[in-house]
Amino acid sequence: MAESKYRIHDINGPVITVMGTTEFFMREMVYVGNKKLIGEVILINEQFSTIQVYEDTSGLYPGEPVERTHKPMSVKLGPGILSNIFDGIQRPLKDIAHKTGAFIDNGIEVNPLPVNKKWKVTLKVKVGDKVSDGQIYATLPETSLIEHRCLVPIGCGGEVISAVSDGEYYIDDEIIKIKDNKGNIHTLTLCQYWPIRQARKFIKREPISKPLITGQRVIDTLFPIAKGGAAAVPGGFGTGKTLTQHQLAKWSDADIIVYVGCGERGNEMTQVLTEFSELIDPKSGKPLTDRTVLIANTSNMPVAAREASIYTGITLAEYYRDMGYHVAIMADSTSRWAEALREISGRLEEMPAEEGYPAYLSSRLSEFYERAGYVRTLNGSEGSITIIGAVSPQGGDFSEPVTQNTKRYIRTFLALDRSLAYSRHYPAINWTTSYSDYIDDLRLWFEQNVNYDFLNLRERLTTILTEETRLMEIVKLIGADVLPDSQRLIIETARIIRVGFLQQNAYHAQDTYVPLQKQFLMMKTIIYFYDKAMEIVNKSIPLSLLAETGIYDKIIRMKYDIPNDNMEKFEELKAEIKNTVDDIIEKNSF
Repeated sequence: MAESKYRIHDINGPVITVMGTTEFFMREMVYVGNKKLIGEVILINEQFSTIQVYEDTSGLYPGEPVERTHKPMSVKLGPGILSNIFDGIQRPLKDIAHKTGAFIDNGIEVNPLPVNKKWKVTLKVKVGDKVSDGQIYATLPETSLIEHRCLVPIGCGGEVISAVSDGEYYIDDEIIKIKDNKGNIHTLTLCQYWPIRQARKFIKREPISKPLITGQRVIDTLFPIAKGGAAAVPGGFGTGKTLTQHQLAKWSDADIIVYVGCGERGNEMTQVLTEFSELIDPKSGKPLTDRTVLIANTSNMPVAAREASIYTGITLAEYYRDMGYHVAIMADSTSRWAEALREISGRLEEMPAEEGYPAYLSSRLSEFYERAGYVRTLNGSEGSITIIGAVSPQGGDFSEPVTQNTKRYIRTFLALDRSLAYSRHYPAINWTTSYSDYIDDLRLWFEQNVNYDFLNLRERLTTILTEETRLMEIVKLIGADVLPDSQRLIIETARIIRVGFLQQNAYHAQDTYVPLQKQFLMMKTIIYFYDKAMEIVNKSIPLSLLAETGIYDKIIRMKYDIPNDNMEKFEELKAEIKNTVDDIIEKNSF
């Protein structure tokens, strides 16, 4: 290879400049220095080009060469993505560990996907067939759970002029050749490349109408997330953002999970890797890693790679969406991604906006969240990407720029509360400050697939919780003794809702995941109790008599005592509530 004519002029952390060239194009991937560090062109003017380096620049010095690749920053898409663990620029960490040990050396070169593994390929086209962009031309079992569907790359549609027979092939073997309308020949293997900052194409967006079922009661019932929707999980330090993200990744009914640890602490990512490798998928009985891809960009890794990790994750998600899968991507956390933007912006000496963040923070957030959606893919199938981004506002201040700008582009806001977390109430989602705008979109699905009264019961629960919040302000001022029994009943019922319904134990076999039908029956039982207890209040019988029976605790413990596969026991509990209330009324009526 000829020696590069481009040389490093200036180094400022992860930002370097190359003088006297306008030949680079924006977002071009380059190799920087003698170690060939991966970089990306982010600014060009008449005097110099500025490059953002995604690896540690320690030891780099002016005068070292910069090599062009003449292509944008891209990821390799093909079989071998699932069950893998990548860094922010799609380098498999297991392969790096085999080469260099526990620490990543600068400039290390590894193949993103396994090149020495053979895949059992089934062809879906034959010579003479006309194929279009995005059409499936071959399939193979990527894992025990997921069939990998090889798609015709954008711009390669045409007539198949050669094709191999079914059999075992390496990822870079020629599978088919296509002749397009202009006479160009395209050779397709089992993989393709795609720029990480460019959204993949689809036919159209479909209306959002199905929930992402998570098995977490406070989310599925009070603040549902839609498939193809966008949600944020903001919270201060120690409020359980990562724990909530873990639960969603483990139990949501998405086909594929993409978990992006962006700037996370190393021990938290270690916990993810350890837990996910041990978990069994509840739907199939297979290892959960068979439908999961992890992108680990910990806080001690180069800051510039944090920004790339988010785009890498969403591009991998779009690839599986285009196959017809429903994908959920967990970004933990977008605040640390925004901090990386702020640091790079500062080194570029750009004019800072609020709290030092760049003026384009809002547009970058919108670009990311807008890549969510429920779509009709190029091959006519349905697929979706659901984005759930954690936000880490400093000091738990939700008025800071990242949280406020995020709220503009998401429709489910799961606000974590420090006081709930410190009182061991998990998930620590505050029911007064959280919201979901997907209720109306999902109403028909809940009515048809769970029960017609599902959302009506939800509204009654939220009304009781709202009324309790108002009453507790009065209690703080004058005490609970002055409240009439009708208002005391609201407070007691709200406690049952909070402790027995909203609070969930991730380590209990019956409570870590709760099917929607059980959630519905739990709500129905609580509201039935409230209505029956109101009969006592209406007859001017002291409510304390009901508390003495211990029925409150029995209702709270129904989440543990009633198995997920034995819903008939709710009728027994309902009968016990009825008998308890009727007995009190009978003994105290005059």
